[in-house]
Amino acid sequence: MKCISYAISALLLVLYANILKAQDVIYSPYDKFDFHNGEYAVVGMTGGLLYNYRNSPDGAVLESFDDSMNKVSTIILDFFPTKIYRARFISYSDRIISLYQALESNKVVQYAALLDDKGILKSKPVELGHAKTGIFGAMKNYFYSAVSEDKKKIIIYTLNDKANGIEFDCKWLDDSLKVVKRSHATFSPEGVITSGEVNVANDGTVYIAAYTTVGAQNYADNYWILGLTPGENKFEPHPMALGQKFAAGGYMKIDNVNRMVYFGGYYSNRKNGSFEGVIFAVYNIAGGEYKNLKFIPFDDELNNAAGARNKNHAFDNYMVRQLIVKNDGGFVMVSEVNFVTTRSNFAPGIGYYSSFYSPYNSTMIKEYHYNDIMAISYNKDGMREWNAIVPKEQYSQEDGGVFSSYLLLNSGGSLAFLFNDFNSRHSRIQLATL
Repeated sequence: MKCISYAISALLLVLYANILKAQDVIYSPYDKFDFHNGEYAVVGMTGGLLYNYRNSPDGAVLESFDDSMNKVSTIILDFFPTKIYRARFISYSDRIISLYQALESNKVVQYAALLDDKGILKSKPVELGHAKTGIFGAMKNYFYSAVSEDKKKIIIYTLNDKANGIEFDCKWLDDSLKVVKRSHATFSPEGVITSGEVNVANDGTVYIAAYTTVGAQNYADNYWILGLTPGENKFEPHPMALGQKFAAGGYMKIDNVNRMVYFGGYYSNRKNGSFEGVIFAVYNIAGGEYKNLKFIPFDDELNNAAGARNKNHAFDNYMVRQLIVKNDGGFVMVSEVNFVTTRSNFAPGIGYYSSFYSPYNSTMIKEYHYNDIMAISYNKDGMREWNAIVPKEQYSQEDGGVFSSYLLLNSGGSLAFLFNDFNSRHSRIQLATL
C-alpha cells in the first residue's frame, strides 16, 4: 500500500504565494492511498478552502482543507456511478464543476455536474454523450475536455485520427453547464494526418494542432493550426510554412489579450536527423496570418548548456511542455527530456523500482525517463534573452511515469520547478527556481 501525504497541496499554497521568501510548510495528516486501484487530484481553491479529490474502492470523495491544512470536511460524491473511468474538476471562487466519465454496461457515458462552494451537488448531472466500448471493455480515452483561460468556455469533444483525415465532434458549455453550441467538422489533406493538442480561446474558438509525419522519427513535414468557430462545421486551416525543415516536440499557446496563437518547438533539417534549432511562430488571429515565423539554429552557448550531460544529440528527446507568453510579445519555452525504453529482462537495483512493476506480467519491461528541464526566453522578435537548465534524472518502471516530471509555479517574477527526486535509496521533493 502506497502512503501519500497531501503535502503537495500545502506546498502549492505556500510556494505560489511567494516563491522567493522562506515559508513554513504545513502538512496535513497522512492518509493511506493506493495508486493501483485509486485516483487522486488537487481540485483547487473554492470558497477559501483547498479541495482534493480521492477515489478508491470505498467510493469517491472531495476533501476540503483550511490554510493550516486542517481537514474541514469530507463530501461523499454519492451521485457518481459505481465505476468512474475519468474525472476532472474545474474550480471557481464560488463553485466547482465536475466532468466525469462512467462505465455503464457496455458504454462510457460523459457527465457534467455543478457543485456549490461547499462541494454539494446543486442540480442533476448533465449527460453529454456516450460511446460503446469494445468486447474487452474500456481501452482508450473516449471523451476529452478543454477549458478557456477565463474558465467561461468549456468544450467536451471526441477527436479521431482516421485514414482519410481528422473527425471532430464538440459541445460548447458555459460555466453553468448549459450547452450553447455543437459542431461536427473534418479535415482531410493529402497523407495520413495526426492531431495534436486542443485549445479553446476565451471567445470559444477551438484551435487544434494537426500534422503529417515522415521518416522513422515521425517528424512533421506539414503542420496546421486548425480553427473552429463555435457552431461551425468547417475548419479554417492555417498552414505553417516549414519549407524543407521537419518539426517535432512542439506546443501551442493562445494569447487571449492580443489575439495571437504562439507555437514553440524544435526542427531538424533531415527527416531522421537530430534537433538543430527552435521554431518560433506567432499566428495573428485578427490578421489571419503568421506575424512571425523563425527557425533559430542552436548556437554554441545552447549546445554547451544542453550537452553538459549528453554531448551527442544534446537536444534529442526534449519535448516542449509550456509556453509562457510575455508582455513584450515573446515567450519562455519550457522543455523536458522525456523518453521511454524497453528491455527484455529486469536487473534489480538499477534506478527506481516502482511498486507498479510485476515480473509476472511480461518479459518486456517498460522504463520511463523524465530528465533535465530547459527554459529559453525569447523576445517578440525571436531573439534569445536567457536560458537555463534544471538538471534532474527520474527513472521508473511499468508505472507510466506517475511520480515523474515536474510542476511549474509562476509567480510573475520567477519560475519554480517542483519535482520528485527519487532513486533506490531515497525519495524527496526538490524545488528549483529561475
